[in-house]
Formats: sequence, structure tokens, C-alpha cells
Amino acid sequence: MIRRFFLFFAVFFLLPLGTHAAWWQWQSRAPDWARADWSSAALLPAPAIAPEATVHIFAARVGRWRGVFAHHSWVVVKEKNAPAYTRFDVVGWGNPVRVNVRVADGRWYGNVPELVGEIKGQAAEALIPRIRDAVKSYSYSEYGSYAAWPGPNSNSFVQHILSEVPELGRALPPTAIGKDWREGGLYAGLTPSRTGLQASLYGLAGVTFGWVEGVEINLLGLVAGFDLQRPALKLPGWGRVGL
Repeated sequence: MIRRFFLFFAVFFLLPLGTHAAWWQWQSRAPDWARADWSSAALLPAPAIAPEATVHIFAARVGRWRGVFAHHSWVVVKEKNAPAYTRFDVVGWGNPVRVNVRVADGRWYGNVPELVGEIKGQAAEALIPRIRDAVKSYSYSEYGSYAAWPGPNSNSFVQHILSEVPELGRALPPTAIGKDWREGGLYAGLTPSRTGLQASLYGLAGVTFGWVEGVEINLLGLVAGFDLQRPALKLPGWGRVGL
């Protein structure tokens, strides 16, 4: 049994992570925080051009060696006819919860963000107040409460919003380390989207089965599995690999 477990771990966790690490070494990356590009990736229209209410969830690879296996995620909202977007992040310095710490669709450490999900119009109008309430209710907003691994971190924060507002109907990338961290450490119950079941042990081990989240096995924060909604593999390092 132990031998089979280590074989499973090597094939589905270590092998994908190792190949992605090798690929990552060949990519052009910013040498440090100060010299990274944090500018807009031009993913969002100017508010004056698109006056309707919108909700966007973004995720981007983190910097340097951590980009091998991890994404940083955040939420952007804009009320109808609002003159600007509002971005909500959790960061690892100072007080964790930040508003407009960077431009709404900005690169993260030079890496272009991917759009995890968006909602527009009346549906967005109805959800934005609840998203703002979820931001306020996040329990780990005090100085020193951030923990990069296993959490609570930026992805734990966005997962909290997804759980408080399940109508968003989106799942974070499998490489959003910290998304499976739960307050109290032990968790067994519904997935954030309320479309399945999840069990988690301090975000270090767990299983998930849901229509939105798909099938996921979490070991040490690394996730392998399968996306059910939009068929794709979920692999450590590589993230979601569409079929």
C-alpha cells in the first residue's frame, strides 16, 4: 500500500511539478520585486466605455521560483456607472487585506493574469454588495495573520469570497495554493460553490468533488485532478491543462 502511494505521488504530483519547474527555468522573469512590471495587462475596458456593473476574478503566477507552483488571485468589482474599478487583494506585508493595491488588471510580478471568471449586468449588481460584505467579514485581516503556506493567504481570501457568494460559480486554479485552507484546520462539508463535497486537513491534505470545483486531490497544498465543467486535467505546477 505504501509503495503504491509513493508511486501515485511520484507520477501525479512530483513528475508534473518537476517538468513545469524545468520549463519555468527557461522563461523570462523579473529579477526582483522592484524591477517587475506591474502595469495594466489591458484586460478590462475603461469604465466610461463599459458602464454596466461587473465582477472579475483574476489569478496570475507569483514571482521568481514560487511561480513554478503558485498563483496569486484577487477580485475586482465595479458598480453600474462607477468611474473606476475596485480591486481586493490579500498581501503578505502590513495589514493583509488591501484595496486597489495595484491596477485592477495589472500584471503580478510581470506575469499576465488569467481571467478566472466574470459576471456582468444585473447579476453583478446583485452580487457586489455581498462581495463587499465578504471582504469585511474575512477573519484574517490583522497584521501578522498572513501565512504563505498553507494559509491563510491571498487565495484563502478569494476562496472565502467564493464561499460567501457561491452564486459567483467559479473555482480558483489548482495552483492557487491556500485555497483549500480552512479556519480551524479541519473541514468537511460543502464546496465553496455548494455544488459538491470537500474534506480538508489544514489545507495540507484533502479531497474535493463538485461540479464547479471538479475532482481534486490535495497533498501538501499541491492539487491533481480533473475539471468536470470544462474538461481539463489539473496538474501540480502546470495548473489547468485543457483537453
